[in-house]
Amino acid sequence: MNEFWVFGYGSLMWNPGFEFEERQAAHLFGFRRSLCVRSWVHRGTEERPGLVLGLDRGGSCRGVAFRVTPEKREAVVDYLRERELVTHVYKERTLPATLSDGRRIATLTYICDRAHHQFAGSLTVAEAASTVSAATGKSGHNMDYVRNTLAHLREMGIRDHWLEDVGRTAEGLYARASA
Repeated sequence: MNEFWVFGYGSLMWNPGFEFEERQAAHLFGFRRSLCVRSWVHRGTEERPGLVLGLDRGGSCRGVAFRVTPEKREAVVDYLRERELVTHVYKERTLPATLSDGRRIATLTYICDRAHHQFAGSLTVAEAASTVSAATGKSGHNMDYVRNTLAHLREMGIRDHWLEDVGRTAEGLYARASA
């Protein structure tokens, strides 16, 4: 069977932006979810970058896989390239994932390019929270991105302690700045 699946680990989980036929929890190995990409478009600007998630090497990542009908494949790939490859901080890859029902599938996945100048690497909670609390881009405030991601992870029963700490710390900074 020649199925087409897309793996989401961040905003694609809660805002895919494309039509799909099936949505399932999925697990991808060899990469981990990381708030490691400086956002100059969607959640920040070049002057005041935000932070968004990337898949960085090592570990594994629980997320969502979306099955797309063959007739929608080309349109979905075009849409995802426009959305994810704006500044080319992500690389498009086909990687294996395991669905919640046990099936192994190939997924279209976007991983971070560690050599790209927008790659933020490993940040401390304080560094990440300071960035998240102050950045806004064309898709809204960086806080909303982190809140939405954390809410969706909770709904799926996924704990990301580091991202939760960033969210709590950023909320405090954001509240103080807004007061």
